[in-house]
Amino acid sequence: MKFQRNNQFYRRGIYIMAALLLAIPLGSGNASAAMAKLTDGVNTSFHNSISDAYYAIASGNSPVISAQSGTFRENLNFNRSGAVKLKGGYDAIYLGIVGSTSIEGDLTITSGTVEINAITLTTPLAGPVRIIYLHHSTGASVWSSGVPEFIESYNSSRNTGYQISERAYPDGVNYPWANYPYDYWKLWVDTTGPVGYQEQDTLDTFASDYDVIVFKHCFPVSNIEADSSSADIASETKSLENYKLQYNALKARMRQFPTKKFVVWTGAALTQGETTPENADRARQFFNWVRTVWDEKGDNIFVWDFWTLETEGGLYLKPVYSAGDSHPNGSFSSLVAPLIGQRIVDVIEGAGDSGSITGKQ
Repeated sequence: MKFQRNNQFYRRGIYIMAALLLAIPLGSGNASAAMAKLTDGVNTSFHNSISDAYYAIASGNSPVISAQSGTFRENLNFNRSGAVKLKGGYDAIYLGIVGSTSIEGDLTITSGTVEINAITLTTPLAGPVRIIYLHHSTGASVWSSGVPEFIESYNSSRNTGYQISERAYPDGVNYPWANYPYDYWKLWVDTTGPVGYQEQDTLDTFASDYDVIVFKHCFPVSNIEADSSSADIASETKSLENYKLQYNALKARMRQFPTKKFVVWTGAALTQGETTPENADRARQFFNWVRTVWDEKGDNIFVWDFWTLETEGGLYLKPVYSAGDSHPNGSFSSLVAPLIGQRIVDVIEGAGDSGSITGKQ
Protein backbone atom coordinates (compact mmCIF):
# COMPACT_ATOMS: atom_id res chain seq x y z
CA MET A 1 0.00 0.00 0.00
CA LYS A 2 1.51 3.37 -1.01
CA PHE A 3 0.64 6.86 0.16
CA GLN A 4 1.43 9.48 -2.47
CA ARG A 5 2.55 13.03 -1.83
CA ASN A 6 -0.11 15.22 -0.22
CA ASN A 7 -0.57 17.70 2.55
CA GLN A 8 -3.30 15.91 4.49
CA PHE A 9 -3.14 14.36 7.93
CA TYR A 10 -3.95 10.67 8.03
CA ARG A 11 -5.98 10.44 11.17
CA ARG A 12 -7.37 7.46 12.98
CA GLY A 13 -10.52 6.73 11.01
CA ILE A 14 -8.88 6.68 7.59
CA TYR A 15 -5.89 4.78 8.81
CA ILE A 16 -7.89 2.06 10.51
CA MET A 17 -9.67 1.47 7.20
CA ALA A 18 -6.28 1.03 5.55
CA ALA A 19 -5.21 -1.35 8.28
CA LEU A 20 -8.32 -3.47 7.81
CA LEU A 21 -7.72 -3.68 4.10
CA LEU A 22 -4.26 -5.03 4.85
CA ALA A 23 -5.56 -7.40 7.54
CA ILE A 24 -3.35 -5.67 10.05
CA PRO A 25 -4.30 -6.44 13.65
CA LEU A 26 -5.23 -3.30 15.52
CA GLY A 27 -3.64 -2.75 18.89
CA SER A 28 -1.41 -0.65 21.07
CA GLY A 29 2.21 -1.00 22.04
CA ASN A 30 5.01 0.04 24.26
CA ALA A 31 6.79 3.35 23.98
CA SER A 32 9.40 2.33 26.52
CA ALA A 33 10.39 -0.91 24.79
CA ALA A 34 9.74 -0.27 21.10
CA MET A 35 12.61 0.80 18.88
CA ALA A 36 13.06 1.20 15.15
CA LYS A 37 15.77 -0.25 12.92
CA LEU A 38 16.85 1.57 9.77
CA THR A 39 18.40 -0.24 6.82
CA ASP A 40 19.11 2.22 4.03
CA GLY A 41 21.35 0.29 1.68
CA VAL A 42 24.50 1.61 3.32
CA ASN A 43 24.14 1.25 7.07
CA THR A 44 21.96 -0.38 9.69
CA SER A 45 21.17 1.69 12.77
CA PHE A 46 18.78 1.58 15.72
CA HIS A 47 16.67 4.47 16.99
CA ASN A 48 14.27 5.32 19.81
CA SER A 49 11.74 6.85 17.43
CA ILE A 50 10.55 6.37 13.88
CA SER A 51 11.30 10.04 13.18
CA ASP A 52 14.91 9.58 14.23
CA ALA A 53 15.22 6.57 11.95
CA TYR A 54 13.68 8.49 9.05
CA TYR A 55 16.01 11.47 9.37
CA ALA A 56 19.00 9.14 9.66
CA ILE A 57 18.50 7.88 6.10
CA ALA A 58 21.73 8.60 4.29
CA SER A 59 21.58 7.11 0.84
CA GLY A 60 17.90 6.82 0.10
CA ASN A 61 18.66 3.51 -1.59
CA SER A 62 15.46 1.56 -0.83
CA PRO A 63 15.44 2.51 2.88
CA VAL A 64 13.43 0.30 5.22
CA ILE A 65 12.36 1.28 8.73
CA SER A 66 11.46 -1.77 10.81
CA ALA A 67 9.57 -0.91 13.99
CA GLN A 68 9.16 -3.23 16.94
CA SER A 69 5.69 -4.15 18.11
CA GLY A 70 4.69 -1.39 20.49
CA THR A 71 3.69 2.25 20.58
CA PHE A 72 5.63 5.25 19.34
CA ARG A 73 4.28 8.53 20.72
CA GLU A 74 5.25 11.03 18.07
CA ASN A 75 4.00 13.01 15.11
CA LEU A 76 5.50 11.80 11.85
CA ASN A 77 6.18 14.05 8.89
CA PHE A 78 7.58 12.28 5.84
CA ASN A 79 8.97 15.24 3.91
CA ARG A 80 11.87 13.89 1.86
CA SER A 81 11.85 12.76 -1.74
CA GLY A 82 12.08 9.09 -2.62
CA ALA A 83 10.36 5.95 -1.45
CA VAL A 84 10.49 4.58 2.10
CA LYS A 85 9.16 1.35 3.52
CA LEU A 86 7.80 1.44 7.09
CA LYS A 87 7.15 -2.01 8.54
CA GLY A 88 5.79 -2.67 12.00
CA GLY A 89 5.09 -5.48 14.42
CA TYR A 90 8.62 -6.86 14.82
CA ASP A 91 9.89 -8.80 17.80
CA ALA A 92 12.78 -7.60 19.98
CA ILE A 93 15.46 -8.81 17.53
CA TYR A 94 13.62 -7.97 14.28
CA LEU A 95 13.38 -11.58 13.10
CA GLY A 96 9.63 -12.10 13.16
CA ILE A 97 6.27 -10.35 13.26
CA VAL A 98 4.56 -10.70 16.65
CA GLY A 99 1.90 -8.00 16.47
CA SER A 100 1.49 -4.47 15.17
CA THR A 101 3.06 -1.10 15.80
CA SER A 102 0.94 1.83 16.93
CA ILE A 103 1.72 5.50 16.46
CA GLU A 104 0.03 7.81 18.93
CA GLY A 105 0.01 11.02 16.95
CA ASP A 106 -0.40 12.38 13.44
CA LEU A 107 1.13 11.00 10.27
CA THR A 108 1.74 13.47 7.44
CA ILE A 109 3.34 12.86 4.04
CA THR A 110 4.43 16.07 2.32
CA SER A 111 7.00 14.59 -0.03
CA GLY A 112 7.86 11.20 -1.48
CA THR A 113 5.99 7.95 -0.98
CA VAL A 114 5.73 5.65 2.02
CA GLU A 115 4.83 1.97 1.83
CA ILE A 116 3.33 0.90 5.15
CA ASN A 117 2.68 -2.50 6.72
CA ALA A 118 1.44 -3.52 10.20
CA ILE A 119 1.18 0.07 11.44
CA THR A 120 -1.87 1.62 13.10
CA LEU A 121 -2.57 5.19 14.08
CA THR A 122 -4.16 5.54 17.51
CA THR A 123 -5.18 8.17 19.98
CA PRO A 124 -3.64 8.29 23.47
CA LEU A 125 -5.20 6.21 26.22
CA ALA A 126 -8.17 8.01 27.73
CA GLY A 127 -8.23 8.33 31.51
CA PRO A 128 -6.17 6.48 34.07
CA VAL A 129 -5.25 2.79 33.79
CA ARG A 130 -6.24 0.98 36.98
CA ILE A 131 -3.97 -1.87 38.08
CA ILE A 132 -4.55 -4.32 40.93
CA TYR A 133 -1.58 -6.29 42.25
CA LEU A 134 -2.74 -9.43 44.10
CA HIS A 135 -0.24 -11.11 46.41
CA HIS A 136 0.68 -12.84 49.63
CA SER A 137 4.01 -12.61 51.48
CA THR A 138 6.45 -13.00 48.56
CA GLY A 139 4.53 -10.50 46.48
CA ALA A 140 4.35 -8.14 49.45
CA SER A 141 8.14 -8.19 49.74
CA VAL A 142 8.53 -7.27 46.08
CA TRP A 143 5.78 -4.65 46.26
CA SER A 144 7.29 -2.87 49.26
CA SER A 145 10.71 -2.86 47.60
CA GLY A 146 9.75 -0.40 44.89
CA VAL A 147 6.80 -1.37 42.68
CA PRO A 148 4.60 1.68 43.40
CA GLU A 149 7.66 3.94 43.24
CA PHE A 150 8.51 2.56 39.79
CA ILE A 151 5.02 3.28 38.49
CA GLU A 152 5.04 6.76 40.03
CA SER A 153 8.40 7.54 38.43
CA TYR A 154 7.24 6.19 35.09
CA ASN A 155 4.12 8.33 35.21
CA SER A 156 6.22 11.39 35.98
CA SER A 157 8.71 10.82 33.17
CA ARG A 158 6.22 9.66 30.51
CA ASN A 159 3.13 11.68 31.44
CA THR A 160 1.08 8.53 31.86
CA GLY A 161 -1.75 7.90 34.30
CA TYR A 162 -1.17 4.39 35.62
CA GLN A 163 -2.75 3.82 39.03
CA ILE A 164 -1.58 0.73 40.90
CA SER A 165 -2.87 -0.66 44.19
CA GLU A 166 -2.21 -3.90 46.06
CA ARG A 167 -4.22 -6.41 48.04
CA ALA A 168 -3.60 -9.66 49.88
CA TYR A 169 -5.75 -12.16 47.98
CA PRO A 170 -7.31 -14.44 49.02
CA ASP A 171 -7.58 -12.62 52.31
CA GLY A 172 -6.63 -15.41 54.73
CA VAL A 173 -9.53 -14.43 56.97
CA ASN A 174 -12.69 -15.72 55.33
CA TYR A 175 -10.73 -17.92 52.92
CA PRO A 176 -7.53 -19.88 53.72
CA TRP A 177 -4.13 -18.24 53.15
CA ALA A 178 -3.67 -20.12 49.85
CA ASN A 179 -3.23 -18.70 46.36
CA TYR A 180 -2.37 -21.72 44.23
CA PRO A 181 -3.85 -22.79 40.88
CA TYR A 182 -6.69 -24.60 42.62
CA ASP A 183 -7.61 -21.48 44.61
CA TYR A 184 -7.75 -19.20 41.59
CA TRP A 185 -9.79 -21.83 39.77
CA LYS A 186 -12.17 -22.05 42.72
CA LEU A 187 -12.53 -18.29 43.12
CA TRP A 188 -12.53 -17.20 39.47
CA VAL A 189 -13.74 -20.13 37.37
CA ASP A 190 -15.92 -22.25 39.63
CA THR A 191 -17.43 -19.06 41.10
CA THR A 192 -18.78 -16.34 38.81
CA GLY A 193 -20.95 -13.29 39.11
CA PRO A 194 -20.97 -10.53 41.72
CA VAL A 195 -21.08 -12.75 44.84
CA GLY A 196 -17.79 -14.44 45.63
CA TYR A 197 -16.99 -17.70 47.36
CA GLN A 198 -16.29 -17.18 51.07
CA GLU A 199 -16.50 -13.41 50.61
CA GLN A 200 -13.64 -13.21 48.09
CA ASP A 201 -14.02 -11.00 45.03
CA THR A 202 -14.74 -12.86 41.81
CA LEU A 203 -12.99 -12.20 38.53
CA ASP A 204 -16.14 -10.40 37.41
CA THR A 205 -15.67 -7.91 40.25
CA PHE A 206 -11.98 -7.38 39.56
CA ALA A 207 -12.64 -6.89 35.85
CA SER A 208 -15.29 -4.31 36.67
CA ASP A 209 -12.96 -2.33 38.92
CA TYR A 210 -9.57 -2.67 37.16
CA ASP A 211 -7.99 -2.63 33.72
CA VAL A 212 -4.94 -4.75 34.55
CA ILE A 213 -4.96 -7.65 37.01
CA VAL A 214 -1.64 -8.99 38.32
CA PHE A 215 -1.65 -12.23 40.31
CA LYS A 216 0.78 -14.82 41.62
CA HIS A 217 1.33 -17.96 43.67
CA CYS A 218 3.58 -18.22 46.74
CA PHE A 219 6.42 -20.69 47.00
CA PRO A 220 4.50 -23.82 48.15
CA VAL A 221 3.18 -23.90 44.56
CA SER A 222 6.58 -25.31 43.55
CA ASN A 223 6.32 -28.38 45.77
CA ILE A 224 4.70 -30.41 42.99
CA GLU A 225 3.84 -34.02 43.65
CA ALA A 226 3.89 -36.89 41.17
CA ASP A 227 0.80 -37.34 38.99
CA SER A 228 -1.75 -39.91 40.07
CA SER A 229 -3.13 -40.65 36.58
CA SER A 230 -6.51 -39.35 37.76
CA ALA A 231 -6.38 -35.62 37.12
CA ASP A 232 -9.08 -33.60 38.87
CA ILE A 233 -9.65 -29.93 38.20
CA ALA A 234 -11.39 -29.56 41.56
CA SER A 235 -8.51 -31.10 43.52
CA GLU A 236 -6.22 -29.14 45.85
CA THR A 237 -3.43 -31.66 45.23
CA LYS A 238 -0.39 -29.92 43.78
CA SER A 239 0.40 -32.01 40.70
CA LEU A 240 1.23 -31.27 37.10
CA GLU A 241 -1.95 -32.89 35.83
CA ASN A 242 -4.16 -30.82 38.14
CA TYR A 243 -2.27 -27.58 37.59
CA LYS A 244 -2.60 -27.85 33.83
CA LEU A 245 -6.35 -28.42 34.00
CA GLN A 246 -6.77 -25.47 36.35
CA TYR A 247 -4.55 -23.19 34.27
CA ASN A 248 -6.33 -24.03 31.03
CA ALA A 249 -9.66 -23.25 32.69
CA LEU A 250 -8.26 -19.98 34.01
CA LYS A 251 -7.04 -19.02 30.55
CA ALA A 252 -10.47 -19.62 29.03
CA ARG A 253 -12.06 -17.59 31.83
CA MET A 254 -9.68 -14.63 31.51
CA ARG A 255 -10.24 -14.52 27.78
CA GLN A 256 -13.89 -13.78 28.51
CA PHE A 257 -12.68 -10.27 29.43
CA PRO A 258 -10.84 -9.27 26.23
CA THR A 259 -10.60 -5.59 27.14
CA LYS A 260 -8.73 -6.43 30.35
CA LYS A 261 -5.11 -7.48 30.64
CA PHE A 262 -3.71 -10.10 32.98
CA VAL A 263 -0.16 -10.55 34.24
CA VAL A 264 0.56 -13.85 35.97
CA TRP A 265 3.86 -14.56 37.69
CA THR A 266 5.55 -17.88 37.23
CA GLY A 267 5.50 -19.26 40.75
CA ALA A 268 7.95 -18.50 43.51
CA ALA A 269 10.68 -21.14 43.95
CA LEU A 270 11.61 -23.11 47.05
CA THR A 271 15.04 -23.39 48.62
CA GLN A 272 16.83 -26.70 48.20
CA GLY A 273 16.20 -27.56 51.83
CA GLU A 274 12.42 -27.11 51.55
CA THR A 275 11.66 -29.43 48.65
CA THR A 276 12.97 -32.52 46.88
CA PRO A 277 14.83 -32.71 43.55
CA GLU A 278 11.86 -34.53 42.02
CA ASN A 279 9.29 -31.96 43.13
CA ALA A 280 11.56 -29.08 42.12
CA ASP A 281 12.07 -30.59 38.68
CA ARG A 282 8.32 -30.90 38.25
CA ALA A 283 8.07 -27.20 39.14
CA ARG A 284 10.56 -26.41 36.42
CA GLN A 285 8.52 -28.49 33.97
CA PHE A 286 5.32 -26.68 34.89
CA PHE A 287 6.68 -23.17 34.61
CA ASN A 288 8.37 -24.04 31.34
CA TRP A 289 4.96 -25.26 30.10
CA VAL A 290 3.37 -22.01 31.30
CA ARG A 291 5.93 -19.95 29.37
CA THR A 292 6.12 -21.95 26.16
CA VAL A 293 2.73 -23.65 25.75
CA TRP A 294 0.07 -22.11 27.96
CA ASP A 295 1.07 -18.50 27.27
CA GLU A 296 -0.03 -17.68 23.72
CA LYS A 297 0.70 -14.59 21.70
CA GLY A 298 -2.11 -12.34 20.65
CA ASP A 299 -4.39 -12.68 23.65
CA ASN A 300 -4.86 -10.61 26.83
CA ILE A 301 -2.76 -12.83 29.14
CA PHE A 302 0.94 -12.31 29.82
CA VAL A 303 3.58 -13.93 32.00
CA TRP A 304 6.22 -12.39 34.25
CA ASP A 305 8.96 -14.99 34.72
CA PHE A 306 9.68 -14.59 38.43
CA TRP A 307 10.72 -18.25 38.81
CA THR A 308 13.63 -17.83 36.39
CA LEU A 309 14.77 -14.67 38.16
CA GLU A 310 14.82 -16.53 41.48
CA THR A 311 16.49 -19.71 40.22
CA GLU A 312 18.56 -18.33 37.33
CA GLY A 313 17.64 -21.49 35.44
CA GLY A 314 18.34 -23.94 38.26
CA LEU A 315 15.89 -25.87 40.40
CA TYR A 316 15.88 -23.85 43.60
CA LEU A 317 15.74 -20.34 44.99
CA LYS A 318 19.37 -19.30 44.99
CA PRO A 319 20.76 -19.00 48.54
CA VAL A 320 21.99 -15.47 47.88
CA TYR A 321 18.39 -14.43 47.19
CA SER A 322 16.89 -16.16 50.23
CA ALA A 323 15.72 -14.48 53.43
CA GLY A 324 16.69 -17.66 55.30
CA ASP A 325 13.73 -19.65 54.00
CA SER A 326 11.88 -19.60 50.69
CA HIS A 327 10.97 -15.93 51.00
CA PRO A 328 13.09 -13.57 48.89
CA ASN A 329 15.34 -11.23 50.81
CA GLY A 330 15.25 -7.46 50.60
CA SER A 331 18.15 -7.16 48.17
CA PHE A 332 16.55 -9.51 45.66
CA SER A 333 13.13 -7.91 46.09
CA SER A 334 14.66 -4.49 45.37
CA LEU A 335 16.35 -5.95 42.30
CA VAL A 336 13.17 -7.34 40.78
CA ALA A 337 10.62 -4.69 41.82
CA PRO A 338 11.48 -2.49 38.81
CA LEU A 339 11.30 -5.56 36.57
CA ILE A 340 7.69 -6.38 37.44
CA GLY A 341 6.98 -2.66 37.08
CA GLN A 342 8.48 -2.67 33.60
CA ARG A 343 6.62 -5.83 32.68
CA ILE A 344 3.32 -4.26 33.73
CA VAL A 345 4.08 -1.15 31.68
CA ASP A 346 5.02 -3.28 28.67
CA VAL A 347 1.72 -5.14 28.90
CA ILE A 348 -0.32 -1.94 29.26
CA GLU A 349 1.37 -0.36 26.27
CA GLY A 350 1.10 -3.35 23.97
CA ALA A 351 4.57 -4.90 24.14
CA GLY A 352 3.51 -7.85 26.26
CA ASP A 353 4.31 -10.23 23.41
CA SER A 354 7.50 -8.51 22.27
CA GLY A 355 8.94 -7.19 25.53
CA SER A 356 11.14 -9.13 27.93
CA ILE A 357 9.25 -11.81 29.86
CA THR A 358 11.39 -11.04 32.92
CA GLY A 359 11.17 -7.26 32.55
CA LYS A 360 14.89 -6.94 31.91
CA GLN A 361 15.71 -4.49 29.13
